[in-house]
Amino acid sequence: MRVFNVMHQAHWHTFQVLTKRSDRLLELSAHLPWSSNIWMGVTVENKDYIHRIDDLRESGAYLKFLSIEPLLGPLGKLNLEGIDWVIVGGESGPGARTMDPAWVLDIRNQCRKTGVPFFFKQWGGTRKKKAGRVLEGRTWDEMPMMSQRDMRTMVGR
Repeated sequence: MRVFNVMHQAHWHTFQVLTKRSDRLLELSAHLPWSSNIWMGVTVENKDYIHRIDDLRESGAYLKFLSIEPLLGPLGKLNLEGIDWVIVGGESGPGARTMDPAWVLDIRNQCRKTGVPFFFKQWGGTRKKKAGRVLEGRTWDEMPMMSQRDMRTMVGR
């Protein structure tokens, strides 16, 4: 609560909070001082964790994002309703598992179809800088747009 209160009060900053504990997020959500400068996200590595998206959607966060990294398998059809941003990336470091480009393209295509901004962070691997972050000839750096109402709220405080 203390950390969220500080984030709420520091409205001139944007905070990205990421968790794998979506059940705990739901437990605490009603008690947290949500504001438009606190962006809440969940990690979804593979199909086993898609339920975290539903938990995030039920939270009181103003801006909800998915961190699909490291992407370790195909996710299939995603329900992106109520999701404001998707970040995808491969695993990096020693022993990094390979990410199939088809998995990334599937998620990117679902984002484009539903109008959700897509950010491709990296291919990953043991030499992630060499592998880069180009997908189909370009970088994908899309970010969520803040509404005019959110901007007025932050400036008017």
